[in-house]
Amino acid sequence: MGELLAAPAEAAGGLAVHGARTVDADAPASIRRALVEAGVPGRLAARDPDLWGPAAAARAADRLGWLDTHRRSRELLPQLAELTAELADLDHVVVAAAGGPALAPEVIARTTGQPLTVLDTSDPGQIRAALSDRLARTVVVLAGKSGLTVETDSLGRAYRQAFLDAGMTEAEAGRHFVVVTDPGSPLEAVAAELGAITVLADPQVGEGYAALTAYALVPCALAGVAVADLLDQAEEFAAGLDRPDGNPGLALGAALAAAATTGRDTIALVGDGTGVEGLGDWVEQLLAGSTGKDGLGLLPVVVESPGSPGATGPDVLTVSYGGALSTGDLPAPGGSTDVAVNGPLGAHFLAWEYATAAAASVLGVDPFDRPDVTDAAAIVAGTAPTAAASSRAGAIEVYAPPGFPADLTAALRHLLAGLGEQGYLAVTAYLDRHAEAAAARLRPLLAGTTGRPVTFGWGPRHLYSTGQYHKGGPQVGSFLQVTGTVDVDLPVPGKPYSFGELQAAQAAGDRQALAGRGRPLLHLHLTERSAGLTQLLDAVGSLRA
Repeated sequence: MGELLAAPAEAAGGLAVHGARTVDADAPASIRRALVEAGVPGRLAARDPDLWGPAAAARAADRLGWLDTHRRSRELLPQLAELTAELADLDHVVVAAAGGPALAPEVIARTTGQPLTVLDTSDPGQIRAALSDRLARTVVVLAGKSGLTVETDSLGRAYRQAFLDAGMTEAEAGRHFVVVTDPGSPLEAVAAELGAITVLADPQVGEGYAALTAYALVPCALAGVAVADLLDQAEEFAAGLDRPDGNPGLALGAALAAAATTGRDTIALVGDGTGVEGLGDWVEQLLAGSTGKDGLGLLPVVVESPGSPGATGPDVLTVSYGGALSTGDLPAPGGSTDVAVNGPLGAHFLAWEYATAAAASVLGVDPFDRPDVTDAAAIVAGTAPTAAASSRAGAIEVYAPPGFPADLTAALRHLLAGLGEQGYLAVTAYLDRHAEAAAARLRPLLAGTTGRPVTFGWGPRHLYSTGQYHKGGPQVGSFLQVTGTVDVDLPVPGKPYSFGELQAAQAAGDRQALAGRGRPLLHLHLTERSAGLTQLLDAVGSLRA
């Protein structure tokens, strides 16, 4: 890391990118030079929709508002000040959303140290815990471009019923909702029915790129974040986006593309401990959703620390991120970083968006199309197919596909043996990410065992993130899906199914979508979640013996 920081950095607007030129220089031909010669910096800053080819032009023309949305978002500041004052007694802020509108406010809140509850789940236990937390002081931000995602709709129904069950009138319950959506969307009509305050978002920005729009700014302002600071940071950084030099976004995008074109298409994302918390989860959805299609893409892997398994590798580009980093302020030892990105959070958002769009132009994919995100929703709750378990071991039911051994340890070994030298493993857990947080330990355990890239995602959150890459990217992935028995279910008001049934259907839809692409998938069901999770971690740990 010391050598990396000692090398010249590309810096502007408070954000610096170290190591990008070295990565570009290692490519047979300079990607950076090709982007400059094609006029990409100026064309992208000018919102040229033709950068990604004629097939993408119409969509791109309507999705490039993120380049200057930070300026339009300033118009929201007086409204946000009034809203915060009007709802000052509601100090427990809940975001009910999916994808970027959930992940961006979570990163902002973690980085600024402000409390915020993010719900992008269908797990009954996690939802029940949220519903029981300071209900009388809760304001729920329902967010989405259309509002038609099943998570947002179901969570809104659950909270409305909870408010009414607590003795509130319809009007009183409506005051506990704020809706953020695009003008004219179905969710805007829902807001009118609820009697909720509506804040309209920038319609020229897709959800994956919406970190500096109302989707993130509304809940964060309600939670006490000084959101104007984020806009100031982005504004300062944006001044150099049209430059061929002194453009960190271009440097980062060229490095990502250069790595991908030289066999390093796995991007390990690791925080360096210098003040930006959780950004990897947001970057993950941005990179995977924007590039993972047409059999191509960058595979982002969020790793726990610089020394964690999977942080480095022959086909891995290791990118660290943080706030302020200098040779006198190094992160914890361990691991090796290829590229370091450091600066204020508002600049980070815009830099990564710009870099992703630039890299997509090199890869030849449309960064604003996510055709496979909704594939797993094909199975309606209550109609998920049932199958007999291959075997049962303690608190784990094993559902092994044809050609797999039936018992737990042998099935796990067979799955990992199939990765080969080009494959990756994706672990998806349809569980409570708070009560069953230990499930995330599966990622480093399996990465240490296989020596191959291993991702971890909570279902259904991952469907809007790496899920696009799983279905649309290179078909070299293998999958381990973990589900769990629901002991105390929760109905979805006004619907003929429960959250537990919805969660099971989403998991089944995910399995079906992957099976339809011929990918190996091992499904493990925890009949008793705590005991089963302990048993699974022990079984995975024993694989290295």
